[in-house]
This record gives sequence, C-alpha cells and structure tokens, in this order.
Amino acid sequence: MFSALFKVSLGDGSLDIGKGISIDMSDIENIVNKGIRIVIIILLMYITIKIGNRLINKFVKKQIESNARFSMDNQKAKTIGEVLKSVLKYMTYFIGAALILSDAFNGISVAMASVGGFALGFGAQSLVKDIINGFFILFEDQYGVGDHVTIGTFSGIVETIGIRTTVIRDFSGDVHLIPNGTINQVTNHSRGNIRFIVDVDISYEEDIDNAINVITNVCNKYKNENENIVEPIEVLGVNSLNASSVTIRIIGKTKPLKQWEAERELRKRVKKVLDEEGIEIPYPKTQLVNKEGDK
Repeated sequence: MFSALFKVSLGDGSLDIGKGISIDMSDIENIVNKGIRIVIIILLMYITIKIGNRLINKFVKKQIESNARFSMDNQKAKTIGEVLKSVLKYMTYFIGAALILSDAFNGISVAMASVGGFALGFGAQSLVKDIINGFFILFEDQYGVGDHVTIGTFSGIVETIGIRTTVIRDFSGDVHLIPNGTINQVTNHSRGNIRFIVDVDISYEEDIDNAINVITNVCNKYKNENENIVEPIEVLGVNSLNASSVTIRIIGKTKPLKQWEAERELRKRVKKVLDEEGIEIPYPKTQLVNKEGDK
C-alpha cells in the first residue's frame, strides 16, 4: 500500500561484492523500500498514540470540569480515560504489526495468520481472559483510579486500569502490575466513609470522668475544624483496664483515605491538652528505694 508513495531506484543490473557473490539491484531496492515503509508505520503508530492520549486527556478534563447531568465524576472519568488509553495502545500495536507483516509477506492474509499464530503461541487464552475480566471490572465499577484496594496479597492505591492489567502502588512506593484475569477477590477500602480509632491511656490515679470530658472537648473542636471528618467524634469511654493504665477509646469517621491523617492529628491534640490539664499518661518508671540493713 506504500509502494506508490515511496520508491528508491538503485539502477539496473547487479551489485558485485567480490568472491563471485553478487546481489540483484532489484532485491536491494525492495529491501530499502520495505525498510522505509516499516519506519513510516512505526512513526505513524507513535504519532497516533501521542495524539490519541492527548485527546483522551482533554475528554477526561472536560468530564471532570463539566456540570452537565450525564457527565462523569472525577474518579470515573479518570478510570475511563486510562482504559481508553490502554485500548488505543493495544489496537495501534496490533494494526501496526499487521501492516508490517503484510508488507513483509506481501499479503494481508499471511500477515493476519502470522499475528494470530504468534498470539496463540504466547497465550491467547490468558490475553482474552485478562481483557474480558478487565471489562467486567470497569462495568461493574469494582474499583477506580485513586481507590485504596486490596487485591490478593497486594494493597495500595490504584494508579491505572488497563484492558489487560491493573497497576497499584503500595504505601512503601512499590508498583504492582496485576493481570486482570487473575483478579478473583477485591477489597475496596474507599467506598463510603472510613472509621478511625484512637486509644488514649491514662494513669489509674487520674479522674476518669474529668479525662473523658477533656478529651471530648478536644474531639468536638477538631471535628469543627476538619471538613474531612464526616460524623461527630465519639468518646466511648473506658475500653480496657491494663496493668498500669486505663484505656479510653475514641472513634470517628472520615472521608476515604483521610483516616490516618485524622488519627495522627487527634493523638497530637489529645497529648497536648492532657499535658496542659496535668492528666498523666503512664510510662515506665524506675523507683530507687534506699533501705538500711540491720546493724
């Protein structure tokens, strides 16, 4: 299909390279023309993916910023965008490979047969399973980009969802690529509000009611200052009696992925106010006793 556009003429006859070896000039011309066509196809594949990704990003941005009735929310738009990019990439690779093989073997039927044989030889069944399961994940809305999920033994934030793989990044920074066909069970930690728990230990010598009132005031103030806390923070009371302390339990609910931030900040605030009120938080102590022995 590119023959009419790209022609390289190297003359007639043959090229003698010594020792009785000669190459027909038409063969050289044919090889050069095919090489140029392959380079053009690869370049077109690159440009197609670049332009396609840019258009998809514009579509996602428009959906996020749109207030239309049927527009998608932020997370859904990003998820659809990642899937479209994956579809574009694989379709471009497949068509490009088919064109290259078609040109190399002078026949699209041979090329398609070669691509099919190649795919079957390297596990077409797994590929089809990954693609089908990927579409089920998308249409059933099992999870989306930005969700905190546990898939098998891996837990982290979903970075991309493709038609073949799901990519999650755990909290140590490691990236895990999981074939969609192997995903059997998913725990999504980002659906609905998330509960957090903070336990505070005080000394047995302290007034428990006073400590609970002080902690309750801190919790109420923190709730009013933090928009990520979606329900009033509740001080449940004494949760356990330990060897050297009394544990007071606090519970609350936050927006997804905000629970750890709330726990850390609340612990800091409770510690400060207990220090200010002189309420002792128990810690290991060493007491030295000087006892005179009998003379």
